[in-house]
Amino acid sequence: QITFGSIFLGNVPVHEAVHRCAGQIHGYRGCIRDFQVNNKELFIIDEALGGRNVENCNVPICDYHPCRNGGTCTSDAENWFCECPKLYSGKLCQFTFCDENPCGNGATCFPKSRRDAVCICPYGRSGILCSDAINISQPSFSGTDIFGYTSFLAYSTIPNIAFYYEFRLKFQLANHHSALQDNLIFFTGQKGQGLNGDDFLELGLRNGRVVYSYNLGSGTATLISKPLDLTLDIHFIHLGRYLQKGWLKVDDQKNKTVTSPGRLVGLNVFSQFYLGGYHEYIPELLPKGSRFKNGFQGCIFDVQVRTSMNQEFKSPGTPEGHPNSGRSVGQCKDSPCSLIKCRNGGKCIESGSTVYCDCLAGWKGSFCTETVSVCEPEHDPPHLCKQGGTCVPLPNGYTCHCPLGTTGSYCEQG
Repeated sequence: QITFGSIFLGNVPVHEAVHRCAGQIHGYRGCIRDFQVNNKELFIIDEALGGRNVENCNVPICDYHPCRNGGTCTSDAENWFCECPKLYSGKLCQFTFCDENPCGNGATCFPKSRRDAVCICPYGRSGILCSDAINISQPSFSGTDIFGYTSFLAYSTIPNIAFYYEFRLKFQLANHHSALQDNLIFFTGQKGQGLNGDDFLELGLRNGRVVYSYNLGSGTATLISKPLDLTLDIHFIHLGRYLQKGWLKVDDQKNKTVTSPGRLVGLNVFSQFYLGGYHEYIPELLPKGSRFKNGFQGCIFDVQVRTSMNQEFKSPGTPEGHPNSGRSVGQCKDSPCSLIKCRNGGKCIESGSTVYCDCLAGWKGSFCTETVSVCEPEHDPPHLCKQGGTCVPLPNGYTCHCPLGTTGSYCEQG
């Protein structure tokens, strides 16, 4: 019950209740563990201004498994606390550094530690906080980063694709190892539960070959090229479909054809057209098909499509050539790390347009210019404060401020 700017837990005072209704007022009977308003934790007993008929809950609090994000609950007759894994803080391990998002311009914040974050930049942005605008004419994709995200561009739905389409594009591989293993080039489709009836169109690389798949709702048709000629710097793909029949031509290889199973002849897709990767965090969220595990690694040029033999080829997007959104996409042959200088032995890591400094032990911050405090979880060795004790740094070492009911140098005694 919230009234007159105050917060009441369990029940309102009697004099308030009398004025509120003529019937009988019943207060809450049970246990209240934790109380949070927005991002601020309120400690029920310590910060209460008053109360009546409140006693300790008899059920061990850890039986309720209150700790989040893999935290470990420890309790005795009076107290309990959560030992939090790295990156998490708060009484319930419910907070990360990204709760106060430092990233700008729609960037995705990923906690690198409890004190640092990596900003995964949207299309057209670069830099530590994604504050720098970049012009992308030839997009460079970085595959799947160490946080599990793929770089991608998303264009508006391609209209009139149901019965006929042709695509052509060129690409340059970032390397000849991981870029050839299991990498998505483009995708559009229904994003269901992986059922056989999910319509989709997909192109990618697997084991050094180009893989082209589509499903019209009655089964998947797949074409696989011969191994790519790795002496070529630029590769060319031309593919298409008319009703059930599909075809694929790669570089100077012979044209390959396939006919999709079943009787359905229309590709019914309403999603955006994804280039280089996908918006979802994991490929399992895409329809069942080839399901390439990683995004494309390298540069993709001159993507064009037409949905009638009488049309001219055009770039995807509305307006033409303009994506709706994207993530971690850079400009080909342009390195964001050339603009970033990491200090104190830190190494610049770039993932498309996303860039950050990987700091050596003992250093933190965007440019590895801040030292790690002895009380921070990243410090090696960690502090020894036990049972919820608060570590307070001193000029020489630290001390532990112990919670009620504990004592000792490290709050190790009851």
